[in-house]
Amino acid sequence: MSKQIKKWSGRFDEPVNKLVQIFTASVDFDKRLALYDIKGSLAHAEMLNKQKIITNSDFKKIQQGLNKIQTLVINNEFKWSVDDEDVHLNIEKKLTQLIGEAGKKLHTGRSRNDQVATDLRLFLRDVTDDVIEKIIQLQKSIIGFAKKNADVFMPGLTHLQIAQPISFAHHLMAYYEMLERDKRRFFDSKKRINQLPLGAAALAGTSYPIDRKWVAKKLKFDGLCENSIDAVSDRDFAIEFLFDASLLMTHLSRLSEELIMWMSPFFGFIEIADSFCTGSSIMPQKKNPDVPELIRGKVARVNGNLMALLTLMKSQPLAYNKDNQEDKEPVFDSADTIVDSLEIYTALIKSIKVNKKIMLKYAGDGFSTATDLADYLVKKGLPFRTSHEIVAGIVNYAVKAKVHLHEIQMSEFKKYSKKIDDDVYEVLTVLGSVKARDHIGATSPNQILQAIKKAEINLRKKLS
Repeated sequence: MSKQIKKWSGRFDEPVNKLVQIFTASVDFDKRLALYDIKGSLAHAEMLNKQKIITNSDFKKIQQGLNKIQTLVINNEFKWSVDDEDVHLNIEKKLTQLIGEAGKKLHTGRSRNDQVATDLRLFLRDVTDDVIEKIIQLQKSIIGFAKKNADVFMPGLTHLQIAQPISFAHHLMAYYEMLERDKRRFFDSKKRINQLPLGAAALAGTSYPIDRKWVAKKLKFDGLCENSIDAVSDRDFAIEFLFDASLLMTHLSRLSEELIMWMSPFFGFIEIADSFCTGSSIMPQKKNPDVPELIRGKVARVNGNLMALLTLMKSQPLAYNKDNQEDKEPVFDSADTIVDSLEIYTALIKSIKVNKKIMLKYAGDGFSTATDLADYLVKKGLPFRTSHEIVAGIVNYAVKAKVHLHEIQMSEFKKYSKKIDDDVYEVLTVLGSVKARDHIGATSPNQILQAIKKAEINLRKKLS
C-alpha cells in the first residue's frame, strides 16, 4: 500500500496510509458547509480579538483572509484538497497561505468538534427557513386550487370504498392542514437547532476567557448548548429535522398516491398537464404521472436517511466520535429532496384540470347517502341503531334491484319505515348530503369557504 510522505502531526511516528487518508476524508461533501464555516470563524475570530486573546493586527489579517476565501468559494474558484481532509482544514490551510502565521491563530479556543456542530446548525437553520417558506407556497397553491373547485363534489372514501359525498375542496384542504402541522414542526424544531455549540471545544470547553454569549448573539443563535460534552456529541437536532422531513414527505406521498389514482382512466377525476408528465418508450398512447410517482419513491430515501442517523447515534459513547462524519450526507440529501419536492408540487398543483362530471357521478354511487337516510330517520324520532338497521335493509334491497337510493319508489320505502315521506328525496342527493354537514370542520360549501378564508388569513400571520 502506498503511503503519503507528509505526516499527520508530530504525535505520529509514521505517515497516514493513503487509503486511510482517502477513506477518512470528508471534504468532497462537507465543503458544502464552507460559507457557514467561514461565518462561524469570522465571529470566533472577532470574539478572540474582543477578549484580547489575539491582537487587532492578527484579527484584521484573519478577517481579510476569510473574506477572500469566501469570495473564492462563492465564485467556485476555491481548490479543495483531500489531503487536508475536511472543509475546516482546507479553509484554515488556505488562510495560513494567504496571511501567514496569523492564520494559525484562528483555531485558538475551539476544536473541529464544536466547529462542525456549529456549521451544521447554521446550515439547518437556513434550510429550515427555506422549507417553511416552500411549505407556505405549496399551501397557497392548494388553497387556490380549492377555491377554483369549490363547487366540485367527489366520493369520500374509507377503505378505498365509496363512503359519503364530500366537497373536493374539503378534500384538498385536508392536505393544507397536514402541511400546516409540518410547517409548525419545522418551526418548532428550529428552536432546538438554533443553540450555539461553539466554545465547547473538543468536549471540555477551553481554558481561554472566551465569551460564548457574544458569539451566540453575533451569529443570531437563540441560546447556548449548556453542556460542552452534549454540544459536540449529539445530533438529535439533525435527527429531528430528518423526522420532520420524513413526515412531510409522507404527506406528499399520500397526495401523490391520490393524484396517481385520480389520473388513472379507472377514476378519470383529473388530468395533470403534459408538462408534468412523461410518455412511454414503447407505448405511444401513454401519459405517465412521473412526478407524483417519483416523489412517492423519494419518501424511501428520506425515511432511510432518518434511520441512518438514528442508527448512527444509537451506540456512541460520549463525547465526539468519528462516526458523526456520516451525519452530513443524509442531512444534505433530505434537505435537497424536500425543497425540490415542495417546489415542483407547488407548480404541479396549478396545472391540474378537474373532471367535474365524473367526480359528481361517483359521488352519488355506492349508496353514498345511506348515512343521510339513517340521520333522516333519527330526526323523525328513531334511535340511530334502529335507523341504521332499517337503512341496511333498504340498501340490501337497492343492491338486488340494481337501483340508487333516490330511485327507490315511496311504496318500497314505506315497507321499511312508515316515517319515511316524500321529503326523504331531498337528503338523498349529493348536494343535499354535503350541504347538511354544516359545522366547523365539515364538508358543506359554506364551511369549506370559511375554512379557506381562515387559511388565507393564517398564512399572512407570522409563525409563533
